[in-house]
Amino acid sequence: MLKIDGISKHFGGLPALEEVSFNCREGMTTALIGPNGAGKSTLINCIAGSLFPDAGVIHFQNQRIDGLPPHQRPYLGISRTFQNLALFPRLTVLENVLTGLTPEAEQSFVKSLLRLPATRHRERLLRLKAMAMLDNFGLTDKARWPVSILSYGDRKRVEMARALVSGPRLLLLDEPVAGLNSAETARIGAEIRRLHGAGLTILLVEHDMDLVMSVSDHIVVLDGGRLIASGAPEEIRTNPRVIEAYLGRMSVTA
Repeated sequence: MLKIDGISKHFGGLPALEEVSFNCREGMTTALIGPNGAGKSTLINCIAGSLFPDAGVIHFQNQRIDGLPPHQRPYLGISRTFQNLALFPRLTVLENVLTGLTPEAEQSFVKSLLRLPATRHRERLLRLKAMAMLDNFGLTDKARWPVSILSYGDRKRVEMARALVSGPRLLLLDEPVAGLNSAETARIGAEIRRLHGAGLTILLVEHDMDLVMSVSDHIVVLDGGRLIASGAPEEIRTNPRVIEAYLGRMSVTA
């Protein structure tokens, strides 16, 4: 479904990514791991369109997307969460989730201004769809709350609900459990497994190795902007180069 071919990105002459290549198979969960500064979020941003690679090609469902502006990628079925929460704090929980339905909203400014019956009907349908997604995450009772007063864990779930409400084909998750406690992490992990079971293609960036090993079909490892390993979880867990560059370092820190 997603093909990363020779992607490079530099900032001020310093390499963030150097000729990274790998594939994400349809219906599979692929984890992208590595130490801080390895280039993981840079790569996610290149796929989502908030950054453009300096070299290389990205194909999504056999269509080249590395040159597309970011606002066009959700129309293709690509959705994402952010490493640092990117919610609208003054909007309600429901309104934040509704922003994820922009590709399905009325495109005519005149029709929206005139509030025609068809436009009002579409808005009702979108609100029902957003409420159904909030129900999936146990957030229905907080739909009218300003998102700014939610706990950090609830805000993480709102962001996932917003990313999923449009029914994407590819979901990019950038550290979805960072800052969460064990119970909240287990809840997000269960949701990822449910989405995987439903056939959604997921690219996951995460430092929680217990979660990564439990939800991933395939793992890609970056270090210093370069791909150093790629394989099934059991292969990555015992790969000497990965242990030296990342997993061993994490054990020492722990």
